[in-house]
Amino acid sequence: MTGDEPLYKSLIRDTTAYFVYILLVATLGPFQFGYHLAELNAPQDVLTCKKISPQQSALPSSLPQCIPMNTVHFSVVTSIFTLGGLLGALSAGPSCNRYGRLQTMRMTTVSFVLGSALETFAPNIGLMCFGRLVSGLGCGAAIVVVPIYIAEVAPPKEKGLFGAFTQISICLGILVTQLLGYFMSKGNLWRIILAIAGAIGLLHFAALFFVSESPKWLAENRSPQHARQILRKIRDYKADVDAEVKAWNIDATANDISEEESLLSGAPGSHAAPDPKAATSSIGIWEALARPAYRPAIIAVIAVMSTQQLTGINSIVMYSVSVLSTLLPTKAALLVVFVSALNVIMTVLGAPLSDKIGRKASILLSIAGMGTCSVLLALGLLFGVQILAAAATLLFVASFALGLGPVPFMLANELVGPEAVGATQSCGLAANWIATFLVSQFFPIVDKALGGHGKVYFVFAGFAVALGSFIAYWVPETKGKSGIEEVWGRREARERME
Repeated sequence: MTGDEPLYKSLIRDTTAYFVYILLVATLGPFQFGYHLAELNAPQDVLTCKKISPQQSALPSSLPQCIPMNTVHFSVVTSIFTLGGLLGALSAGPSCNRYGRLQTMRMTTVSFVLGSALETFAPNIGLMCFGRLVSGLGCGAAIVVVPIYIAEVAPPKEKGLFGAFTQISICLGILVTQLLGYFMSKGNLWRIILAIAGAIGLLHFAALFFVSESPKWLAENRSPQHARQILRKIRDYKADVDAEVKAWNIDATANDISEEESLLSGAPGSHAAPDPKAATSSIGIWEALARPAYRPAIIAVIAVMSTQQLTGINSIVMYSVSVLSTLLPTKAALLVVFVSALNVIMTVLGAPLSDKIGRKASILLSIAGMGTCSVLLALGLLFGVQILAAAATLLFVASFALGLGPVPFMLANELVGPEAVGATQSCGLAANWIATFLVSQFFPIVDKALGGHGKVYFVFAGFAVALGSFIAYWVPETKGKSGIEEVWGRREARERME
């Protein structure tokens, strides 16, 4: 692809129908993350018995219409999802290295189905918490393994664009559940919102049977020749994949593969028998942390992943209806739907941005916008200026979508070698889930302690300044770099190889 070739031409050339299929199926995992993250936002008052409406349900009448909760109870139910996510994120790195990206994605669907069923039929706080915990396990694992998988199957020139599909799917999940909540926050119908996630989990499980394993993982752990076949299936059987295979730095020559053999795709989800010569040793979490050569990358990923949450995005996703209802009592729920739709639109429009101006520049631009909008939102809520609060909320989410939303999920693949991607991604997502827990658990408490009226958003603005400054100093640019040698410098790269 030439440097000035239009994006649509490169997409037409590099994208196949099968690649689109596996991309859409894989990103159902991040979709579930967004869905579960926001599923309790709109129906909060109905679910917690704060608002009683006429009984409407397609579920057994023996289930209670609502589950009595105070602010602390609801915070626990909301935040325990992040504890499951933390456990899932920590386990997903070793799992996707040992068993493969595909098998790990299949395991996440079990959590999606079981967790959603428990939530749907929960008669009390305890079972609701357990269901949220189980759902969190699958979501935590999904947002570790799916970005890795996409990075390994996406066309090399469009990795930034397709890498943004993780965040696009999260935003779509949030939008769908907010839309459902707008229309179904009455009677017992909030349980249907929770049940739909289980149905999507069943669809996801079935669709994964037609998805191929990551060819890069197969080349590293099983058979380089079989990996080449899978790559040609994803790219097109007529495509020249030599340069991409060479970039794996694995002996994956396939000159001895006949044309007839290359046309055999095999079962989509099957693997070739393990090839000891092709296998490489993966780095575990503790080993990666113990090696000085990997620490700069792990610190960089942890910093960016933590910033994604500590700048306050999930205060909007999880609590926006209750926060904005004091200022916009009749329009808060509808505004949240518009915010969710804007999040999707801006994430799609901003997807090519990191390929244009760079990963680091996108992140810093995003943080600057969010910090500024946090101050404006706080002022709008504090002084009762409706138009300012509404505009600041929309611009806050738009700023997030341009960089801090999609880019963090791409960084692990670009800052470390393939042997440590799983461990680095797990460390980063573990930090992300801890930060998500802190926001989801303590946002309503801190907001109340500060007297409400949006003062808590001054805190988020402070985080934006502090964390943005650290990222500007520490995190390297990865755009246009062919490998970790260029990202960190040749000396550091050689140390990693020793």
